[in-house]
Amino acid sequence: MQSEKEQVALTSIAASAAMTVAKGIVGLLTGSLGLLSEAGHSLIDLGATIMTYVAVRVSGKPADAEHHYGHGKIESISALAETAMLFLLSGVVIWEACKRLFAHEGHGHAVDPTVWAFAVIVASIVIDFFRARALTHTAEKTSSHALEADALHFSSDLWSSFAVLIGLGGVWFGLSWADSAAAVVVAMLVCIAGWRLGKRTIDTLTDVAPKGIVEHVTSIAQRVPGVVSVDQIRAREVGDTTFVDLAVTVSRTLPLERVNELKKQAVHAIGRALSNAQVTVTTEAVALSDETVLERVMVIARNRALAVHHVTVHKMRDRLLISLDLEVDGRLPLGEAHRVADELEHAIEQELGAEVEVETHIEPLQPENAQGREAPPERINAVTIALSESAAEGRTIRDIHDVRVRETDEGEIVNFHCRVDPALSVQDVHEKVDEIERALRRKSPSVKRVIGHAEPIR
Repeated sequence: MQSEKEQVALTSIAASAAMTVAKGIVGLLTGSLGLLSEAGHSLIDLGATIMTYVAVRVSGKPADAEHHYGHGKIESISALAETAMLFLLSGVVIWEACKRLFAHEGHGHAVDPTVWAFAVIVASIVIDFFRARALTHTAEKTSSHALEADALHFSSDLWSSFAVLIGLGGVWFGLSWADSAAAVVVAMLVCIAGWRLGKRTIDTLTDVAPKGIVEHVTSIAQRVPGVVSVDQIRAREVGDTTFVDLAVTVSRTLPLERVNELKKQAVHAIGRALSNAQVTVTTEAVALSDETVLERVMVIARNRALAVHHVTVHKMRDRLLISLDLEVDGRLPLGEAHRVADELEHAIEQELGAEVEVETHIEPLQPENAQGREAPPERINAVTIALSESAAEGRTIRDIHDVRVRETDEGEIVNFHCRVDPALSVQDVHEKVDEIERALRRKSPSVKRVIGHAEPIR
């Protein structure tokens, strides 16, 4: 896309240079003020197209340490300068045209409307038409303000050439004032077009948000699962890139991984709707009115980086009773562990109200990355037999399999799989598996932990 912009700008330079030379030579040979003015117009346009080419090359540079949003606004600065030149040229044309309109007949400059004059103007019209169309197409495709300004220059040249053609035709038929009158009309049209381009360029330089983008982005963001509300949207255009800063609220109960996935979904959805968009999403966690007591307790523990489980909530008349297991480092002194539990209970009371009653059971946190080794086959066989005997007594747990025994410095850790009736409730299965786990620890004091995984009978 960048090479396409540069190629179009180079072609514009070549066209401007060729038309400047042609109009200048024929204007001098025929004595046509209109052609000489057009030659001067094309000469300034040549400088403008060179400025456009430089701006397009610079704007394509990536962001760096000093230009965090890239160099796209170089094009806007170039477009603003070219717009100023359009107004200047229009003023000169109007001034010269008025002088010719109000000059006494016979005192004007003699014009010789030769065939070469008509040929140069017709060629200029054809070239300006195709160059303006190519520039406009590329400017719309790449959102280039510099190319858009260049297209406006060639469009103004096109209408100016029509004015000169009409003026030459008027001179041919003896109407010496025709070219000046047409030039005034064209100059006014160029001023109107220049005003529109200048306003868009100034809007870009002053970071005016693209029209309708807030409503569009809001509707997209609100459809992303997990987004509670859209708090703020800020958008700005830099060259062909639209930067969007989006702030949304999410439930504080969402895990961090889900929040990150939500951000990616929002960026992807907005990127599909807006071409060349760079989207930044920030989230604010809020408490929702439909949060359960369990969710609120888990959020409090998570925010304090504490591991809790077996949270139970009971409503006793006008009092809320909460009990939970809190895991702390097993090497921590009891006094320090009790302080951590007190702080957690106090935080829960602040969240749920002073009438809540919180009971905390402190237990040692299982160590991470504990070193271990597989037990010998005879030990695994003995553990399997013990588990199978305990399962046979209860008649609920069947088919003990995949028994693994790992020896650690803290003791043995046993994992096993078993099968149960799929119609049983999770609570019933949990209790039966717990019975087997406790029975194994009674038989083998060296076992520190037992983890049973129940599967439905197929």
